[in-house]
Amino acid sequence: MKIIVRFVFTLLSFLPLCLSAQQKGVVKGRVVDSKNNEPVPFANVVIWKTTTGTATDENGYFRIENVPLGYNRLEISSVGYTTKLSEEFLVNTASERTVNVELEESQVNLEQVTVKANPFRKTVESPVSLQRIGIAEIEKNPGGNRDISKVLQSMPGVLSSPAFRNDFIVRGGGPSENRFYLDDVELPNLNHFATQGASGGVVSIVNIDFVKEVNFYSGAFPASRGNLMSSLLDFRQIAGNPDKIKVRGTLGATDFGLSLDGPLAPKTTFIMSARRSYLKFLFDMIGLPFLPVYNDFQFKAETKFNQKNELTLLGIGAYDVNNLNKGMKDPDDDQRYMLNYLPESVQWSYTIGITYKHYGDRWNHLFVLSRSTLQNKIEKYANNDKSQTKLVDYNSGETENKFRFEHNHFLRHDIKLNAGAGIEHATYKNKTTRELYTSRELNHVRYDTDFDFFKWSLFGQASKNFFLERLALSIGVRVDGNSYTAGMNNPFKHISPRLSLSYSLTPEWFINANAGRYYQLPSYTTMGYADEHGKLVNKQNGLKYIGTNHYVMGLEYRPGSRTRITLEGFYKTYDHYPVSLLDSIVLANKGTDYVAVGDEPVRSLGEGRAYGVELMIRTQELFGIVASLAYTYYYSEFKKMDHDLHPISEYIPSSWDNRHILSLTATRKLGLWDIGMKWRIANGAPFTPYNPETSSLVAAWNVKRQPYLDYSRYNSERASSFHQLDIRVDRSFYFKKWSLILYADIQNIYNHKTKSPDLLVPQENADGSYKIDPERPDHYLMRCIKNDTGTLLPSVGIIIDF
Repeated sequence: MKIIVRFVFTLLSFLPLCLSAQQKGVVKGRVVDSKNNEPVPFANVVIWKTTTGTATDENGYFRIENVPLGYNRLEISSVGYTTKLSEEFLVNTASERTVNVELEESQVNLEQVTVKANPFRKTVESPVSLQRIGIAEIEKNPGGNRDISKVLQSMPGVLSSPAFRNDFIVRGGGPSENRFYLDDVELPNLNHFATQGASGGVVSIVNIDFVKEVNFYSGAFPASRGNLMSSLLDFRQIAGNPDKIKVRGTLGATDFGLSLDGPLAPKTTFIMSARRSYLKFLFDMIGLPFLPVYNDFQFKAETKFNQKNELTLLGIGAYDVNNLNKGMKDPDDDQRYMLNYLPESVQWSYTIGITYKHYGDRWNHLFVLSRSTLQNKIEKYANNDKSQTKLVDYNSGETENKFRFEHNHFLRHDIKLNAGAGIEHATYKNKTTRELYTSRELNHVRYDTDFDFFKWSLFGQASKNFFLERLALSIGVRVDGNSYTAGMNNPFKHISPRLSLSYSLTPEWFINANAGRYYQLPSYTTMGYADEHGKLVNKQNGLKYIGTNHYVMGLEYRPGSRTRITLEGFYKTYDHYPVSLLDSIVLANKGTDYVAVGDEPVRSLGEGRAYGVELMIRTQELFGIVASLAYTYYYSEFKKMDHDLHPISEYIPSSWDNRHILSLTATRKLGLWDIGMKWRIANGAPFTPYNPETSSLVAAWNVKRQPYLDYSRYNSERASSFHQLDIRVDRSFYFKKWSLILYADIQNIYNHKTKSPDLLVPQENADGSYKIDPERPDHYLMRCIKNDTGTLLPSVGIIIDF
C-alpha cells in the first residue's frame, strides 16, 4: 500500500509537466421515439448548462464537438415530446462518446406549458420512493469505493453499517427483502461472498464501469417486478462503443480490473470486464483474521438487426474464496475470537440472460430469458484443525431458469399500458452436516435434500396523465403462484394490487402517493430445510408467501431545475413472516451471518410493521456543490410470540430499529480536481444480551464458538450510535489519446469506534485451551472482551482510459 501511495503522489508531481493544452471532447448519438424506436428528426440536443449543441438530422443522428471534458448530460427537446435530460456520461480524450436517447411523447401543447429538463425525473408508476443515481455520483462518492451498495447508504431509508459488509436494510425491512435487475435481467445475488438467503456480502459484483444509471425504489414497485418487499435496484448499462475498441484499466481500493468495449460486427457492439481483488493483502495488513479473494466477470453484446429488432446477451459471475488468517502472530482477543468461529468458504455464482425487443407502431414487446446459479461450500473444523471434529459441512446450490414477457402499448389519449407474464423453474440442493445446541441439548443436524418447483406470474399496469399532465395516475395488479405447496399453488391468494398518483399543485409543488400489497417467497434455504430422512420440514409446516402492505404519501418541492426536496411518510405491515421454531425469532431479524440464513424449521406466523418519515434534499446548484441530505426517522417492530408461537399484541423492536439515520454528501469540482465528503450517523441498533449460563456450557460453546443470546430479553438493549466521516479527492489528466484519473479515499477519517456489547468468551490457559470451572466441570470459566467496530481506512486508486 505504501508503494502505491508513493506512486500516486509521484504522478501528481510530474504529470502536470507533461500535459498538453486544455482539450475538448466529442459526443454523438441518436434520438429516437421510446414507443416505436423511430428516429426523431430535427430535435435540439444541447450539452446541459452550456450553449454548445446541435440538431439531429432526418435519421435522428447528431454530433457535438468542443464538449467540456468530464461528466456531462444532454438536454434534448422536440415538438410533441417531453424535454429530457440524459443520464450522466464521461467525456474524455480517449475516444468519441456515443449517447443514444429515447424521448417520450407528450400530450401537452408547448404553448400551454413550459417543460424544463430535470435530473430528478420520476415515473407515473413510481412517483414516490424512487431515487435516480447517476454514474458521477457513484464514481465520486466518498467512502463508496465505486461500490453501488455503499453509495446507496446515502439514500433515505437505507441503514448504514460500520462493518465490512454490504447488507441491504431499507425502511426497517430485513436484508432478504430486496431484488436486483441488470438491463431487465434479474440478478439473484448482488455481492461477493453473498449470504445465502439474504442480500449481504463484502463488495458488489456489478462493475460500475458499464453502469450509466441506477434506479433505486424503496416502494411503489412496478407490477412487472415481483417477489420483493423492501427495495428494487434497477441497473442500466451503457452500450459498447460502435467506432473502436476502448480500454479501461483500474486499480482501486480493493481490486484491479480491465474493461473493454467496442464493435464486434457492423450491427453488434460489446462490453466486457474482469476483476480480481487484493483484499487478502489489505485485510492482512490491517489485522483482520479472514483473507477473502474475489474474482468477477461481466459482459454484454448488443445487436441492432434493424430499427425494429434488438437482441442483447449479457452475463455476470463471481468466484470467491475465503480463508482464515491462521498464520497471524500474537492475535489479540478479538482476532482469536473470530478465528475460532468464522468458517472457510468457496462460493461461485453467475447469471446469463438474453433479451429481445421488437417495436411496432405504438408498442413494443420485450422477451427475457435467463439462468442463474449460486453454489456455496462452507467448512469449519474445531480449532481450525482438519484432524479434529468438523463442526460445519455445508454444501448448497440453487439454480433459477426464468422467462418473462412484457408488452408495452402507448394508446391514444395518453394511456400507457404494461402487461405480461413470467414463468420460472427453480432447483435447490443442500447437503448439510453440523452440530447444533438447542433446547438444552446437543443436536446432530444431518440432511441431504434436492427438490425443484415452478413459479408463475401475471401482471398489468395502466398509467395516464390528466389535466395537462398535472395529475398522473397509475393502477396495477400482479398475481403470483408456485407448485411448492397446495396453498401457494393458488394465484388468487396472492393478488398484489397497487395505485400511484401525483398531482402538481403548482409548477414547483407536488403531492405524491402510493398504496400497494406485495408478496415474497421465503428463501430457498428455508424452503429446502429437511430432516434426516430428506423430508422438507417447512413444507410440512405449511410455509406461505410473506405479505406486506405499503402506504406512502409525500410532498415534493422543486425550487429550481437542479434541486429537489421531498418529504415522505411510509407505513408497512408484514404478515405470514417465517418464525424460527428454534428460538421463536422472526427471520426478518436475521441475515447478516457469513454463512447462510433461513436453514432452520419455521412456521409462517410472524407479524410486524415499519413506519416513519424521510426527508431528502438533492441539489446541483449550491455554489457549484453537488450535495444531498437524507434523514429518516422510523420504527421497525415485530409482534412478540407466546409459548405456542402465536403473535400477541405487544410489539418489540426488530434488529434494524435504529430510529434515526442521517447522511450528508457533498462534492465540488475545481477545474480538474474533484473533492468530496460524506458524513453518516445512525442511532444505536437494538441487541439481545447474552445468556451466560448457556454460553459457558462446554457442549454448547464447542459447537458454536460464540456466546448464546438470552431470547427472553430479545432486543431489550441498544448499542451506541454509529457515525463516520469519509473524504475523497480526485485528479483528472487528459492527454491526446488517453486519460488518467487518480483518487485518494479515506474512510472514517477521525477513526470513530462504535461501541457494541462486550463479547462473552471462555478464559484461556497458557497453551490456548479453555479453563474449566472447577465447581462445574461441564462449564467453562468466562470473561468479557471489547467488541468495538470501526477503523480508519485510507486507499488510493488509478483509472486509465485509452
